[in-house]
Amino acid sequence: MSKKSTTQKSNWAKNTIKFLWIAFIAGFLGFVLFVWMVSVNFLGLFGALPDFKALENPDSELASELYSSDGLLLGTYFRENRTPVTYEELAPNLVDALIATEDIRFEEHSGIDFKAMARVFVKSIILRQDAGGGSTLSQQTAKNLFKTRTAESQGALSSIPGLRMLIIKTKEWIVATQLEKAYTKNEILTLYLNTSEFGSNAYGIKTAAKTFFNKEPDELAVQESAVLVGLFKAPTYYSPVYNPENSLRRRNTVLGQMRNNGYISEEEFDSLYQLPIELDYKVANQNQGMATYLREIIKADLLQWTKENLKSDGSSYDLFGDGLKIYTTVDSRMQRYAEEAVTEHMAELQEKFYAEMRGREPWVDNDNRVIPDFIETAVKRTEAYRLLRNRYGNDTDSIEAKLNEPKRMKIFSWEGEIDTVMSSMDSLRYYKKLLQAGFMSMDPTTGHIKAWVGGIDHKYFKFDHVKRGKRQPGSTFKPFVYAAAIENGYSPCYTVVDQPVEVYIPGQPAWSPANADGKFTYEKMTIRRAMAQSVNSITAYMMKKLSPKIVVETAKRLGVMSDLEEVPSLALGVNDVSVFEMVGAFGTFVNKGEYTTPFYIDRIEDKNGNVIQQFTPRKRPAMSEEHAYLMTYMLRGGFEETGGTSQGVPYDLREGNELGGKTGTTQNASDGWYMGISKDLVSGTWVGGDDRAIHFRSWIAGQGGRTARPIWVKYMTKVYADESLGYTKGPFPRPERPLSIEIDCDVYEQESQRFADFDYDADKNDY
Repeated sequence: MSKKSTTQKSNWAKNTIKFLWIAFIAGFLGFVLFVWMVSVNFLGLFGALPDFKALENPDSELASELYSSDGLLLGTYFRENRTPVTYEELAPNLVDALIATEDIRFEEHSGIDFKAMARVFVKSIILRQDAGGGSTLSQQTAKNLFKTRTAESQGALSSIPGLRMLIIKTKEWIVATQLEKAYTKNEILTLYLNTSEFGSNAYGIKTAAKTFFNKEPDELAVQESAVLVGLFKAPTYYSPVYNPENSLRRRNTVLGQMRNNGYISEEEFDSLYQLPIELDYKVANQNQGMATYLREIIKADLLQWTKENLKSDGSSYDLFGDGLKIYTTVDSRMQRYAEEAVTEHMAELQEKFYAEMRGREPWVDNDNRVIPDFIETAVKRTEAYRLLRNRYGNDTDSIEAKLNEPKRMKIFSWEGEIDTVMSSMDSLRYYKKLLQAGFMSMDPTTGHIKAWVGGIDHKYFKFDHVKRGKRQPGSTFKPFVYAAAIENGYSPCYTVVDQPVEVYIPGQPAWSPANADGKFTYEKMTIRRAMAQSVNSITAYMMKKLSPKIVVETAKRLGVMSDLEEVPSLALGVNDVSVFEMVGAFGTFVNKGEYTTPFYIDRIEDKNGNVIQQFTPRKRPAMSEEHAYLMTYMLRGGFEETGGTSQGVPYDLREGNELGGKTGTTQNASDGWYMGISKDLVSGTWVGGDDRAIHFRSWIAGQGGRTARPIWVKYMTKVYADESLGYTKGPFPRPERPLSIEIDCDVYEQESQRFADFDYDADKNDY
């Protein structure tokens, strides 16, 4: 080879090397410049990166949690169902599975794994082979936390396909290295697990463990951890619920990675590999768990609260993303007993209701005749009809055809959900025959609501019958008449004759109510016994003596908030009220005459446990302590007086105990009520049809003592049986001062005769 040729080759080699160095340096400097421009979002071309404050305090949506007073999670409010955990709350095998599968050099790199990137470049770019991802856990955490791939984080150059992914990756590299400086490795792992999506509306490892296995993260077995880690690759494709074969295959891949990297032995792998995936799957929703009706009531209140209260920076609270912790007054044990009591009794009562119908529809008019076209009229009040009306307008034939078109649906039954084929008309006819219920129990001293059951099943019946529903209280309103009498100087021993009473109203026919059985005994009895036996004539007589205005004022002062008409028939409970306000009002009697507004939220904390607001009882004096005690004595009459409407309560509940109660039944038995009091608890129950026209055929079968009282009996029996609750039997506390009115009726009658210098006038029912 000539010298010239050798020289040319040498120069070419030098020039090539020089060019490569220049290209490398230029590329390196260009890359550094590119990274710098991305980091500062040069000219807005790349999209903004999170600032240091955001890195120190990453903001991911957290579900707000609702707790019982005894610390049980009742439910959550969320857009993304996520509850954070600490590193100490993670099972070690979960951490091992994650590192073995997603980032085996996690402990060695500082946010970027250059070996993994080189592998991906050679295999994926040059050899066109699947080399897996090169992203570290730190990069994936950056992606989860700061949404680096969403439209909001993109700049002007992001519309260029190839360049867009380079910009995204560069951002994730930058943020990953910054995260490594701001957090420990354990904290980054925890952040990743808390911010990842697992499918089935589960965000974060705590929710995922609960959703798929009904466990806490530190309770997960190795194979369960492997299932959850396997979901990171594709939550839907590897879902153990929707794609179990894919999930099993992916789980075994994760187990294989754990074996290959020394986290489990070959023997453990062989054993775990053979196991099936065993789920305890339950997606959180507002229809499951305890206190479902109350949770919806509280949600409405909390949404209003977020509008009226601001954070220190002036921004609004977000119920569905701020991770608030709301502590209620509800005791989970008492709530469970209340729900059990409603379920047990209503299942039995529904059977009796079906039997009493005897093939006849239960919707009847005041003359006990079946109402024609009842369902056809009722359907026009439904959402289904409204949607069809919007679609078809006045085309009634099309609307009727759709309403009568059979379709597959699931319906409620007391034996469990039924999968069937029904038309909208058939399902409405079926549901209208189901009885509903509402129950609430409260501590009268604090106003703390301890249990709340708004209906028989929240999934199928959303309407709350404790606070939102209002119905006629019937005879449970009578204690307000007698409370007015007590305050106006009448003793519980005051006697009245059970005979017809006429109350004249200007311009109207005289009002003269009959007794429930249609009969008058013409016997003289105390007003305590009259209330105990729920005698209408004597209640009407006391209303006549006092005036409707005084009774309305008394009921309002004691806690009834609904509109009340100043009419004589108010004595028999003709105006609609709620269980909520009735319980609050009866609580005044037990709480020594002080009305305490019932409430259910104790305090609200932020995600860090700082108390944002503490709620305190709202109290006001409503009647004297003596008068309140006399009303508890009056209510005890239902248990103690001959013929009292509470004498059917089992002896075990009454033994060694003072209890008060009042039944209530509307005229056509469409509403059954029971209000029960003890020294510690005031509870109220309503039972009835969804529509006022729906009721038992016989008044006796539909009276409150049969429809509503058994729920209270079952509930109180369960409460007393649970010694951990601390509720004991015993008397109502007497006032410290001696009573100014005699309640020993024998003594009272003797004293009355000393001053009776005139005769009893039977026509006027007075002395």
